[in-house]
Amino acid sequence: MNWKEYIHADPNILAGKPVIKGTRLSVVFILELLGSGWTEQQILDNYPSLKPEHLKAVFTFAGECLKEDSYLELSLLEK
Repeated sequence: MNWKEYIHADPNILAGKPVIKGTRLSVVFILELLGSGWTEQQILDNYPSLKPEHLKAVFTFAGECLKEDSYLELSLLEK
């Protein structure tokens, strides 16, 4: 999956946060929906301009971001 076909960042849209192209839906917003219990189908139903490949691009983008060398120490987050 080439996420660059579906996700971009523009300083004039949501202060440069990565968004799904053609929308103002940020990658973080989609991940937060999933984290709060929304299913992929609920997201697609509520945002009809989105397609399953948009969500796959969000997952691929997030995965690539997590490959970076620096991480928050998980024990700090548990407090």
